[in-house]
Amino acid sequence: MKYGRKITGGRYKKQKKKRFYERAGQKKTTKLGEEITKTSRTTGGNAKTSLLRTKSVNIQKKGKTIKAEIKNVIETPSDKFLARQNIITKGTILDTDKGKVKVTSRPTQDGVVNGILVE
Repeated sequence: MKYGRKITGGRYKKQKKKRFYERAGQKKTTKLGEEITKTSRTTGGNAKTSLLRTKSVNIQKKGKTIKAEIKNVIETPSDKFLARQNIITKGTILDTDKGKVKVTSRPTQDGVVNGILVE
């Protein structure tokens, strides 16, 4: 929609106000560091937990879950620049004390980092 004034000098009027579901949010990224989570209210009064910083990953292996410490972010297939900044997304390959792990969860949506061993 155009802002300002028409050629005739009249003003454009807003069609409607922004709704709760149309609100803009700041982009959240998960990085390496001491664990920090943020909880936000979603539609229906539910809560969504976003993981902002973490240093551990849950590894699924043959029906068991092991917790491992993240050493470094090796590569991110979606964007090579994210790996340079140590940002964790779904599909990211991490270097842990148990070996290489591929992230299977969405940390900014789920609030945890889950993965499976690669190799």
